[in-house]
Amino acid sequence: MEPEIGFSRAVREGNYVAVAGTAPIGDDGSTVGPGDVHAQTVRCLDIAQRALEATGASLEDVIRTRIMLTDVTQWKDAARAHGERFAAIRPACTFVEVSRFIDPAWLVEVELDAVVG
Repeated sequence: MEPEIGFSRAVREGNYVAVAGTAPIGDDGSTVGPGDVHAQTVRCLDIAQRALEATGASLEDVIRTRIMLTDVTQWKDAARAHGERFAAIRPACTFVEVSRFIDPAWLVEVELDAVVG
């Protein structure tokens, strides 16, 4: 969706990297893990990790994550996926509920901020 909307998945300015809101989109354009917050969060993190690596950053450089959910009562499923990646890194993290995303099948989006040091 980046070219269509006119944005970058990740932008690096000096040692700072911002990864845009990342949805659970499969390589074929379909939603990964319909109805499954954990699977969707894993997919979001996979995409975000690749975006970080494309800028020369890694998960170890992440200082903040934002997990946006359409149903915040399912936060534990998203948190489990987050913990699988970040248990040892422990960035600042915020979970918020949003009313919806562009595609109603998306249950979660993830944003990351990193400082390459």
